[in-house]
Amino acid sequence: MDDRKLQVLRAIVADYVSTQEPVGSKALVDRHDLGVSPATVRNDMAALEEEGYITQPHTSAGRIPTDKGYRLFVDRLGSVKPLSPAEQRAIVTFLSGAIDLDDILLRTVRLLAQVTQQVAIVQYPTLSHSTVRHVEVVSLTTSRALLILITSTGRIEQRALELPEHDEQTLAELRAHLNAATVGNSSTQAAARLQKLVDELPPSLSVIGQAGIAALLEMLGSESSTRVVVGGMPNLTRFGQEFETAVRPVLEALEEQVVLLRLLGEASTDGDVTVRIGQENPFKELQTTSLVASPYGSQADAFATLGIVGPTRMDYPSTMASVRAVARYVGRFLSEG
Repeated sequence: MDDRKLQVLRAIVADYVSTQEPVGSKALVDRHDLGVSPATVRNDMAALEEEGYITQPHTSAGRIPTDKGYRLFVDRLGSVKPLSPAEQRAIVTFLSGAIDLDDILLRTVRLLAQVTQQVAIVQYPTLSHSTVRHVEVVSLTTSRALLILITSTGRIEQRALELPEHDEQTLAELRAHLNAATVGNSSTQAAARLQKLVDELPPSLSVIGQAGIAALLEMLGSESSTRVVVGGMPNLTRFGQEFETAVRPVLEALEEQVVLLRLLGEASTDGDVTVRIGQENPFKELQTTSLVASPYGSQADAFATLGIVGPTRMDYPSTMASVRAVARYVGRFLSEG
């Protein structure tokens, strides 16, 4: 595509996103300094329509971008522009003060929904990408204790243990053995060391220790990345007129964890920021929407993926910048822990 027709397409996308109305050639000439005559703009629009980048929704109406048009627009952005210092400070302020992983992800999903005015989705980080930070054993009664696992990503897991009668000194010894075997290790490494620890415990800790190790192995084996947090569902209802069908199928699809996990899972393989537009989405119910997603975590190894779902008529440059920035800040918060 030559630069002039691309410029016309960009103008059509910008106007349609801002006005929600089909765009005519006269409006393009009036609003944009295209440097060509109205007749040339009309010819370019006719060519764009013939090539499938724009379409006419109704007779005598202006043109709107197609999924193919949005895809070309996104692909030709070049790079994602960084947020302003004020926007960056707002993200840091919003996320600061989070007390644990659940709090961080809840704040993240609320932040994304507010910033983009779309439905926000955040996947829980995989335990395999974190290490054990601390194991605590707290006595509740003479026959019950609470086992607490804390990971480097801020994840906190708890299990109640039914134990034989014990005292604080016994629990302190158990705590020391469990921490020595797990702290600083990944879930896989910690599990392997715990299995060896079963045969190495002193007789005085045998029964209590086996109960604690069994519970800790169960906690290490649970995979929280099969969970997602969703926020901003009411945002989607504002765009009911955007969808070819009723908004209900879209909302129902977004309530299915399996659907969301597959969406984010496929997006996480494409690098920095992934955009899936309309028919590119694998689920029929979501083919009137777009997904903008980005992995979060360290550059070498992402923890998981977050993103937004909204109508195909969205401000892609701004949304992509917001999703990428939030992903980077969340990854930084979790890495620094």
